[in-house]
Amino acid sequence: MPSTVDALANLPLRDDLVGLHPYGAPQLDVPVLLNVNENTFGVPADVHAAIVAAVDAAAQGLNRYPDREFTELRTNLARYLGHGLTPDQLWAANGSNEVLQQILQAFGGPGRTAIGFPPTYSMYPLLASGTGTRYVTAPRDAAYAMTPDATARAVQDSGANVVFLCSPNNPTGTALGLDVVEAVYEAGKDSRAIVIVDEAYGEFAQTGTASALTLLPGRPRLLVSRTMSKAFALAGARIGYLAAAPEIADALRLVRLPYHLSAITQAAANAALTHATTLLSNVEAIKVQRDRIVVELQALGLTPAPSDANFVFFTGLENPHRVWEGLLEAGVLIRDVGIPGSLRVTAGTEEETTLFLSALKNLL
Repeated sequence: MPSTVDALANLPLRDDLVGLHPYGAPQLDVPVLLNVNENTFGVPADVHAAIVAAVDAAAQGLNRYPDREFTELRTNLARYLGHGLTPDQLWAANGSNEVLQQILQAFGGPGRTAIGFPPTYSMYPLLASGTGTRYVTAPRDAAYAMTPDATARAVQDSGANVVFLCSPNNPTGTALGLDVVEAVYEAGKDSRAIVIVDEAYGEFAQTGTASALTLLPGRPRLLVSRTMSKAFALAGARIGYLAAAPEIADALRLVRLPYHLSAITQAAANAALTHATTLLSNVEAIKVQRDRIVVELQALGLTPAPSDANFVFFTGLENPHRVWEGLLEAGVLIRDVGIPGSLRVTAGTEEETTLFLSALKNLL
């Protein structure tokens, strides 16, 4: 049997895709899964029942196409986010990755440039490649932070058409100051850059960390993307969305596939949003475990980064992959993000967190 690489070599693949590897984390069957930042608390029973009922009702009409404009969903998302947003300012797709892909389809493409600030979400360059968008990078400081002046200068020097700002950042968990977003928006004026603030983990922010949603008024090139995968425990439902000026949604209508959100997806999302308070009650419990991880990692002599997400990035390991393997042998799967001396762990339930910390302590 030929290898995947050999098999691909026999196909007329686009030149810019040759040698690339698909995105993905290990999918292993172990007792404690803390590697892909899922909400390990799961869906509460009453919300589960509501979703099942909504999906059952939607199934009665599966012979018809779904609402192409997902009107009810946009209304519920606007109500959930607040900040004076109206339904015409909301857009949704099958996960925030599809939202980001549609943005690049509309505003990126051949002859255009996107910029990111690694270490950051590894899908950004893959999405850029898939849409024929040139992808460039600019560095963070030694503590993975970003300052307004340096970031704005990088954006201006690159002439980028699309800017990716991840806050809280994945994999470091660090949040951006709104002054960075404001500076980047101004720096992109000449190139009319679309500025995306990816707030996939926004609901887990520390008290006092502001959302870029507050900056939307008067900034038509600013987009804030979110997901229902994390805080809402709906990773399997694939629901992502963004808030922006109404004309952004009009632009994305030009590139979206017809009826891209199924009736089942819309039903599940609407049922979850009507039970947002119940779902988000677990967010506070997750934040408790996240902060506990930070404290206990420090006690072990490691250096965790300040986290506004549902995970903790930590450094200070001589051989992180060996530690990763040792945790796996103990039944705990976390993420080796490929950064020297570092690993990342999702904050799970109290029991899962205890198992991770105990296994790590034994290894160290």
